[in-house]
Amino acid sequence: MMHRLNFIIIILLILFCFTSLPADNTTNDTQPLNQEQIEEQVDKADASLKMLQSIIGLKKNLNQRITEKNQLLKKSSSDAEKELLNSELSKLDKQLNDSAVDFERIATGIDMGLFDEKKAEAFDWKDELLGLIKPGIKEIKRLTVRARYKTKLKDELSYYQDLLPVANQATQNIVQLISQTKNKDLKKDLKKILPEWKSVEKQILNKVEIAGMRLAEIEGEEKSIIETSQISIKNFFRTRGLFLFIALISCLGVIFLLRLSARIMTRFIPGYTSKYRPFHIRMLSLISRVTAVVMVFFVLIFVFYVVEDWVLLSLTIIFIMGIGWAAKHTLPQFWHQSRLMLNIGSVREGERIIYHGVPWLVKNINVFSELENPSLEVKLRLPIEELLGKISRPFNKKEPWFPCKRNDWVLLADGTRGVVTSLSHEMVELVQRGGSQKIYQTSDFLGQTPLNISLNFRLKITFGISYNLQKESTGSVLEILESHISEQIEKEGYKKSLLNLRVEFQEAGASSLDIVVIADFKGDLAPLYRRLYRAIQRWCVDACTLNNWEIPFPQLTIHK
Repeated sequence: MMHRLNFIIIILLILFCFTSLPADNTTNDTQPLNQEQIEEQVDKADASLKMLQSIIGLKKNLNQRITEKNQLLKKSSSDAEKELLNSELSKLDKQLNDSAVDFERIATGIDMGLFDEKKAEAFDWKDELLGLIKPGIKEIKRLTVRARYKTKLKDELSYYQDLLPVANQATQNIVQLISQTKNKDLKKDLKKILPEWKSVEKQILNKVEIAGMRLAEIEGEEKSIIETSQISIKNFFRTRGLFLFIALISCLGVIFLLRLSARIMTRFIPGYTSKYRPFHIRMLSLISRVTAVVMVFFVLIFVFYVVEDWVLLSLTIIFIMGIGWAAKHTLPQFWHQSRLMLNIGSVREGERIIYHGVPWLVKNINVFSELENPSLEVKLRLPIEELLGKISRPFNKKEPWFPCKRNDWVLLADGTRGVVTSLSHEMVELVQRGGSQKIYQTSDFLGQTPLNISLNFRLKITFGISYNLQKESTGSVLEILESHISEQIEKEGYKKSLLNLRVEFQEAGASSLDIVVIADFKGDLAPLYRRLYRAIQRWCVDACTLNNWEIPFPQLTIHK
């Protein structure tokens, strides 16, 4: 999901950048030239004339060298020499052709390659498909064309500037050798190659001047960032901004109509507003969502086609193809999500699911699904991706959703007793007697097997009497003790919350006869759980004192 979102954001950013460019170069306002601009054009014309004269001189020199090479080729009888001369002639012809091209480019101020005839191309569906996105690709290249061309000129200028001293040194070396040698044959041969190297030096110098002039032209045409931004914003709102606004209004209109039709279906189709919608209603809802997406893209393409903005149309097609490419790799995930939305997947509405170790009721499955825990009084809004790989099940109405609720008193396995003041699927907060707070993570809280004593609870106290009362221990002692505890409960105001009281004989211990007191209370006495436990112990001791019953202690008896 994350990589799809990143891809969509990148495409939208590129789309916004392109829309800030003018749709056509003819939209720029024509303004009268000021004096400074006129002077710049005059200087530019003078520089061009000087360059043209230099190129004419270079062409004459190249023609002369070609004539000389052809004469040498006719006189030569060596195959190796002929091959070398032909290679040099090819280089001179290429240099002459380049000079002619430079001459026309400087004279006209345009690239003559624009007027070359295009060859007929055979039909290819792949090329046609690429032709749809070709305007967008051209626009991408156009963003950096000036910067790339400027960098290319700088590299070319640097290359020829580094080469010029080398050619100059070569010419000086030949001249120095001619002046120093006395050998006529050697001097003759050196004089033959001297024009060649002078021509090379002149040609390199010509290349340096041409590259420098082009670079100066580009730098002179560059405008400030504020001026460029103003022009771009102006052109944007005049052309593509208007087209995008029309496309946006059209998309909003389509979405409004689809929403209106959905409301009509909700009102008139039976079962559409039921708590758990049937399958055909879910299928209709899913189809309407897919239709909305398709219609939005169709309207975008249609609007850009009608206004004939091929760049925006191309970028829209690239955007749709990108979404299709991303969907290709996530098609199984879409299939499982569609099954969940149709309520035929592994998680279904109205069933019970475990999430973060806590049971939840699946209230609604949609793009954003809703889970609820009645005991926690918490609702979760989850993206549908979170439900993938999980399983729900039907449940019984009497199944608990959590061991306790807010304001319940609980007793934990670690001995902690307190009232629940806050609980969620993340944390549970207990406040103990005295006001101290204790916070558990929900998973740790559940691991403590909490005992909820807020509804009802039982106290079970074991009490021992001496073997001297063996005869009465299963009869009158139990009656007297139960009567005494009952009177004390009523005396201290616990009678209304008492559910059950029993005093029974438990067992004959090693040193005492053990009696168990079982008392059941309502949950309103849960805060006094420990106090009641201690009180029953106290009442048992008081009964022994009143009736002169001996309370034994562990004894060790030695027999001879």
